[in-house]
Amino acid sequence: LFLMAANVLEEDSMEQDIESPVTIHQPKLPKQAREDLPKNINKECAKRKIQRYVRKDGKCNVHHGNVRETYRYLTDIFTTLVDLKWRFNLLIFVMVYTVTWLFFGMIWWLIAYMRGDMDHIGDSTWTPCVSNLNGFVSAFLFSIETETTIGYGYRVITDKCPEGIILLLVQSVLGSIVNAFMVGCMFVKISQPKKRAETLVFSTNAVISMRDGKLCLMFRVGDLRNSHIVEASIRAKLIKSKQTKEGEFIPLNQTDINVGYYTGDDRLFLVSPLIISHEINQQSPFWEISKAQLPKEELEIVVILEGMVEATGMTCQARSSYITSEILWGYRFTPVLTLEDGFYEVDYNSFHETYETNTPVYSAKELAEMASRAELPLTWSVSSKLDQHAELETEEEEKNQEDQNERNGDVANLENESKV
Repeated sequence: LFLMAANVLEEDSMEQDIESPVTIHQPKLPKQAREDLPKNINKECAKRKIQRYVRKDGKCNVHHGNVRETYRYLTDIFTTLVDLKWRFNLLIFVMVYTVTWLFFGMIWWLIAYMRGDMDHIGDSTWTPCVSNLNGFVSAFLFSIETETTIGYGYRVITDKCPEGIILLLVQSVLGSIVNAFMVGCMFVKISQPKKRAETLVFSTNAVISMRDGKLCLMFRVGDLRNSHIVEASIRAKLIKSKQTKEGEFIPLNQTDINVGYYTGDDRLFLVSPLIISHEINQQSPFWEISKAQLPKEELEIVVILEGMVEATGMTCQARSSYITSEILWGYRFTPVLTLEDGFYEVDYNSFHETYETNTPVYSAKELAEMASRAELPLTWSVSSKLDQHAELETEEEEKNQEDQNERNGDVANLENESKV
């Protein structure tokens, strides 16, 4: 048996060495298990994956297709060049300069060729348009020297060539325009505040918990740099498809989420990480959503942080989003700010950490209804007691009136009897 097992192992190893296909036989499952397996798989496949409108890094997950008016990109060529990727931008930068140098170099060569300068190379009695220009390569080098104002002093234009003087003026002006345009594009692209937004961070998850007796949706923002964002403000949008009462379907409908617009809490002094809170009230889109209903909702929360870069004064915008699987019900953020010897220290290792806390699983609407029901019996008891007291008083008054009438009747009877 041992030898047989060794032979089998040796054969298996040889098959693996030659990379022969190996068929793996699945174990036989009971009938009940075989019937349940496809159902479980179908249930997992049935779970719809929520497509993000804005990715976690802030980039919008939207592609523009069937754009027919492409000429609009050319009318705004400066923005088009700035928005291009770096590899295309650098390619265009090099190509523009190379084409202009070649174009004007060709014209310089044509002028020298048409004037006959090529036929009088080395003739001291002939005054060429450009000294020491003896071919296309030298004309190309002279074009580069003219446009970049290098001025080596070997090839120079003479005063006997009016067409060359005009071309020199045209190339100098156009060269200055090309330099200003291309250098401006490169400068704007380098100084774009998009990279500044990379140091503005959002918490990985949003949380829902109680704060000051009210159910709130919260997320955390922070700035990693020592240079602060000036006039920072925060906004939030709920992205969710809806259907109107008239039957119109609105995909990706945007609804404002109040994060302190009316109280001024949306304007941030972003020196240390801050927790942005949204109170779930009757105006909130989360008013009727409970813990059990939240995973069933297909929604996305887009948060937008805007402000001016302190160093450059340019406006910067950072974005992030939270889908339902990234909203934790019954959690709070771990504190990250501690007081040290003479300063406050922020521990960014705990920036995304949360801890569980006691939070009701009901929606804000249900909690409000429970609170109102708890107050109603007290009101009913007070009013009922007042009504009972009023009824007792009326009954006592009626009894007193009846007693008085009875007494008056008895007195009248006695007087009649005495008269008889």
